[in-house]
Amino acid sequence: MRPIFLIGYMGSGKTTLGRALSRRMGVGFIDLDHYIEGRFMRTIAQLWSERGEAGFRDVERRMLHEVADMEDVVVACGGGTPCYFDNVDHMNERGLTVFLEASESRLFARLAINRSRRPLITDLDDDGLLRFIGESLATRLPHYQRAQHRFCGDRLEDAEQISETVERFVAEFGPLLGNK
Repeated sequence: MRPIFLIGYMGSGKTTLGRALSRRMGVGFIDLDHYIEGRFMRTIAQLWSERGEAGFRDVERRMLHEVADMEDVVVACGGGTPCYFDNVDHMNERGLTVFLEASESRLFARLAINRSRRPLITDLDDDGLLRFIGESLATRLPHYQRAQHRFCGDRLEDAEQISETVERFVAEFGPLLGNK
């Protein structure tokens, strides 16, 4: 099976859905940020700090190209991954690319409780976070919309919702992958 690439804004549920989907389909799972951290023995925040955004994006691109050559894997990309270089084109050529959409209110709820782990929003208060989501989502949306497919990621809050969402995903995209 060609790779499935989940793209979308941070907090859209790419890692949550990707993990559950890989278990359901019996394939591997790669969170691109964790993959990068493992390869470079640095956190994303450390790489960002040491190399700057341009340096980090170059590393991210190289690691994306590496995992894109794998088979039988679901890849949860970082929120900015599709917005740089030829990343969306490469993912579209190598596998199935799905834009995992989530409402701004859902994104805010998820990011507000986890902002300390995300370098771009660590120091933002609630009002700043709301503004940041609106502005950066507007900038990134044209890149996300270049995915081959769209799928709603709003219902990933508990085990039951995750299970239902995975089954909807498999029903919708399974035929494209040769899976049931």
